[in-house]
Amino acid sequence: MLKFTEIFISVLLIFFILVQNKNVSLNLSSMSGGMWEVTKRWPEKVLHNITIVLWVLFILNSVALYVS
Repeated sequence: MLKFTEIFISVLLIFFILVQNKNVSLNLSSMSGGMWEVTKRWPEKVLHNITIVLWVLFILNSVALYVS
């Protein structure tokens, strides 16, 4: 049962990571004007929180698989 949940959580985690919007620029000239505060709107915040919860569940499930 733990192996099935590990696979299920990992598939969900991959999906939610790939769905998130990546509007991050590595252009150094855009950072010369100062650091801009990045605020997440409602959908991005929900996806971010779901990703964190899935990571925690994945780690806990991995530890449970290792112990058992």
